[in-house]
Amino acid sequence: MLKFAIPAVAALGLIAFAAQSQATNSDVQTNVAPMAWHLSHEGDLAKLAYGVANSDQLALMMTCAPGEAQAVVYGDVKPAGPRVHKALMHAVAIDPLSGGLADEVRVSVEDPSLKQLAQSGKMAVEGDAGAFELTATAAERKLIDEFFAHCGHRGV
Repeated sequence: MLKFAIPAVAALGLIAFAAQSQATNSDVQTNVAPMAWHLSHEGDLAKLAYGVANSDQLALMMTCAPGEAQAVVYGDVKPAGPRVHKALMHAVAIDPLSGGLADEVRVSVEDPSLKQLAQSGKMAVEGDAGAFELTATAAERKLIDEFFAHCGHRGV
């Protein structure tokens, strides 16, 4: 019986050691940047995005041109509410991040979800993971105000 017990215990010890070595050598990123609101401009277009700065990792991006009554929304989540309309029905490019169709919707800047974002810094959204809320810090709320001012709708 001792012939079988010693090799079995030794094998279990080696397995445990190997598992511990793999766990400590994993490629887990510990310095992942947090998601936040960011504003950028591309020509006349203002882009307000919720995601990781300077990356393609974003949950939501809204764009508008000066004076537009609608924002075009892209991303994995969309503003929650009944007033979200699919954008124009035309050929849509393949999204390089997901490999699927780049999904976009148009939302009136008078929509309650956008008004809530402008007034309180909170936006109810829906996605594959369910419904939740995106929030903005005081500094990010200034960017949100700047976005709506660019769209021509101050004090939404």
